[in-house]
Amino acid sequence: MSFLEIYLWGLPVVIGMMSLLWLVSVLKKNASIVDIFWGSGFILINGYYFLMTKGIAFRKLLLLALVCTWGLRLSLYILRRNWGKGEDFRYRQFRQKYGPERYWWVSYFQVFLLQGILLWLISAPLLGAQFHAYRPLLGIWDILGVLFWLIGFFFETVGDFQLSRFKKNPRNRGKVLDSGVWKYTRHPNYFGDSCLWWGYGMLSIANGCIFAIYGSILMTLLIIRVSGVMLLEKSLKKSKPGYREYAVRTSPFFPWFPKKKT
Repeated sequence: MSFLEIYLWGLPVVIGMMSLLWLVSVLKKNASIVDIFWGSGFILINGYYFLMTKGIAFRKLLLLALVCTWGLRLSLYILRRNWGKGEDFRYRQFRQKYGPERYWWVSYFQVFLLQGILLWLISAPLLGAQFHAYRPLLGIWDILGVLFWLIGFFFETVGDFQLSRFKKNPRNRGKVLDSGVWKYTRHPNYFGDSCLWWGYGMLSIANGCIFAIYGSILMTLLIIRVSGVMLLEKSLKKSKPGYREYAVRTSPFFPWFPKKKT
């Protein structure tokens, strides 16, 4: 099968996964499970690509390990964070807007199908890194890909851990976390996620599939311009009094040394 055939068949695979997940959400009356599934969804689609391609075994196994490590950690983190808290306020607002009579099917298109299509589009470098039997020995792009992945995984994991620990302390209510990795970037977890996906993109380049990095580009655009940084910045500047001062001295995305307090 060609790259395009494998990739296009990946869409019904993803739609099937998201449809089953949607049915579970209807039974549970909780659309938040789609957030928990995000990382695991990439594990499953990558597993499909792994089975359908005949690329270099070492690179395929390396990518499988990286995607499983990242996806499983992310899903477990969100599961633990959301456990016992009910449906996320975003989905509750949608449910109130459309009413219980309509939201059960509106959520399929608005939440599950949309996220499934995004997941499929973003997954392109995962297929690109496995499709060709190109350059059997590790090259500079492989090394850069793993390096970017490690940097991204560090910032995402440490950022999530530090934020979770900070929020557990009741004395920090209303305060802004400005220590640890949060001292160098206002969004270490989002930066880490973007950096990590560029690692996958570089592994795709190493395998000769340069065009597949559009998935890495799309993920970065979504993180910065759509569902991540920009949306959260507006909310935090309204809800946390000290956030504006923190924003003045701290890099918005790429880690850098903070400005001195005035």
